[in-house]
Amino acid sequence: MTSELFSPLSLRSGQVLRNRIAKAAMEENMAGDGQLPGQELFGLYRRWATGGTGLLITGNVMVHAEALTGPAGVVLDESAPLEPFIEWAKAGKAGGGKIWMQINHPGRQIASDMPGVVWGPSDVGVSLGKHSRRFGRPVAMTAEQIQATVSRYAVTAQRAEQAGFDGVEIHAAHGYLLSQFLSPLVNKRTDQWGGSLENRARMLLDVVRAVRAAVSPSFAVAVKLNSADFQRGGFDADDARQVIEMLAPLGVDLVELSGGSYESPAMTGRRTDSRTQAREAYFLDLAKDLVSSSPLPLMLTGGISRRETAERVLDNGVAVVGMGTALAVTPDLPDRWRQGRETDRQLRPVTWSDKALASAAGMAQVRHQMRRIARGNEPRPGTHPAVALISEMRRQRKALRRYRAWLPARVAA
Repeated sequence: MTSELFSPLSLRSGQVLRNRIAKAAMEENMAGDGQLPGQELFGLYRRWATGGTGLLITGNVMVHAEALTGPAGVVLDESAPLEPFIEWAKAGKAGGGKIWMQINHPGRQIASDMPGVVWGPSDVGVSLGKHSRRFGRPVAMTAEQIQATVSRYAVTAQRAEQAGFDGVEIHAAHGYLLSQFLSPLVNKRTDQWGGSLENRARMLLDVVRAVRAAVSPSFAVAVKLNSADFQRGGFDADDARQVIEMLAPLGVDLVELSGGSYESPAMTGRRTDSRTQAREAYFLDLAKDLVSSSPLPLMLTGGISRRETAERVLDNGVAVVGMGTALAVTPDLPDRWRQGRETDRQLRPVTWSDKALASAAGMAQVRHQMRRIARGNEPRPGTHPAVALISEMRRQRKALRRYRAWLPARVAA
């Protein structure tokens, strides 16, 4: 069966994706000793690589050892050994597709029990009602810290290329650091990095320039951007349109559209407001408007699990379909689509009224499936969300002890 889904896509860098299906980034929280990738990640990505996707994008890899989204996060900085990353890249290309590394800095979205630094464009903390205390109080970054962070992105990208990855995706969505700079609700600066959208986008644009200059022309550079933050007065679709136009001259290959943050987790299918939301292709309506004016090819992620939905996304002008949860429960879904089959697996729904807790449980369910795949087992999507969340919390406590023991030596080195 022929379909645009399975047609190649040539990118600006000259790189060719063998089809239009991408495994979007999902935070695996599987780092081993030294915050490095290990056998679990190799096994997981080898399974995905042989399932038919054209592109695998890793879960976020941290550019700063003192700032992790979670204690089991992978770090690739100037001091990290390359051998584990070389093995990871090989696993991700085992099926003939491409693998890109998503690179990220969490900024203010860091748990309060984590060591290290909590930075943001301003000292505006994460607001989650009774859950706000779970996050550290950020301090506003200095100009020197901003410049050093820009350089860290470039170092990580350069080392990713050395390890054999085909590209990087710069994470500027979901409320992480670069997204925080873009948001007028979080960025209250009055200097060159605050105020107008041009100023708020300055750090992202500087990161893109630094990364593009640090890697070869054939190495892909992508950006993950919110189509909207889904918060009143926040970054919106018109802002996204303007930022995409700013990125176009900088050698960007692809922009992935998503949405939300920890405060409004639209990327998981949940928002802080009560508006009805489509269960599939969450951000397609916003993407339609952006596609019409975008000078760059767009990738859309969020709630895509059926071939019919994926085809509809492409029919609306999107270049690449990104899937996360669907591939965590059916890692060979693209091959199934080729054969005219669909998946019969769905995660057990989380119906809790506490949206922040429900979002955490939903992510724990996905990680539970990824760990099963990594160990060579089949997913078990019927696992109760409470069981997955408790298991995840136990793993995180163990990882936190390991990270606390490791970090002082890395900082002193």
